[in-house]
Amino acid sequence: AVTLVAIFLGATAVTFAVGLSASLNRVVHGLSQAGAQPVQVFLSSPNTYLIGAAEQRTIEAALRAQPGTARYVAETDQQFNVAGLTGQYPVTAFGGRAEWTGYDMISGHWYTGAGQADVSTGFLTVTGKAVGDTVTIAVGTRQFPVRLVGEVFDAQHHGIAMITGAPTLAAAGRGLAQPDQYDVGLRPGTSPAAYGRALGTRLGPSYAVSFSSSRKSVIVTLMLGLIGTLTLLLALVAGLGVLNTVVLHTRERVHDLGVFKAVGMTPRQAIAMVVCWVAGTGLVAGVIAVPAEMVLHHYVLPVMASAANLGLPASFLAVYGGWELAALALAGVVIAVVGALLPAGWAARTSTAVALHAE
Repeated sequence: AVTLVAIFLGATAVTFAVGLSASLNRVVHGLSQAGAQPVQVFLSSPNTYLIGAAEQRTIEAALRAQPGTARYVAETDQQFNVAGLTGQYPVTAFGGRAEWTGYDMISGHWYTGAGQADVSTGFLTVTGKAVGDTVTIAVGTRQFPVRLVGEVFDAQHHGIAMITGAPTLAAAGRGLAQPDQYDVGLRPGTSPAAYGRALGTRLGPSYAVSFSSSRKSVIVTLMLGLIGTLTLLLALVAGLGVLNTVVLHTRERVHDLGVFKAVGMTPRQAIAMVVCWVAGTGLVAGVIAVPAEMVLHHYVLPVMASAANLGLPASFLAVYGGWELAALALAGVVIAVVGALLPAGWAARTSTAVALHAE
């Protein structure tokens, strides 16, 4: 029972670390949108950020002509107020189809027309609303109702933000829907850096082109390294628990070991016998650890996200495949074998006479 518990805790830690790392990678990708829209186009003038009709035609013509362009959409960033709440919150309005821009859906669906919007989890929390409800917002001096049709994974303004279409903002005034940037999606295999430089050359100095990469930040890399280190330490602690149990078990059976050696047991057979004492227990512990970890994973990650005023899409939690689960179930066997190798080596080296004299 002691061995089973030790291996179970170690295998659970290993499985949880693998799932946590995979989920964290998806969270980082979902927050950055760098993979979906790695290139943005702005006006370079510090005094003018709204893109007029003539500039829009210039940008769109350049994007259509630039090799590697998969899709693009105009984006408008504004601030809005909510009836009954103090403060202003960010609203992002797109001038065309924008399902591809990298926002992961938690519930509901992407907006499909004017007067509809998707909001982040924090917005639903502070307003007490739910998907399907209608909320009155104010942009500029105009108030108008917006129907909430979806919940998205978005961390803007501490998780309180809204995404909608430009026609929704146009209801408060045409100038409010004027874009301030273009988001660009690239064809597979296109380098964001090379594309951005080429597009900047084509547009000229009046326009600024920024490009980003979906590489992990230093902080995320350090977090993943810390998770891996803690997992290794927990696995070692579990292995030490197995070592302690097997050492005691081997010492108790040292006379039996001498009898086995006297009738012809080889050192390799002695190692195999000692390892097999715990291998079955390790397999049972690993098989139990996998579903236990999945329950832990589905509980801990939403709590972590909730602390940051975020919800998580189901895809961020469903990170295990069938083969991965089978491999992780063997983690218990690995921990058991590694913990048993040292006493198994001692059993193989013990001479027959010394073992029999232990009587």
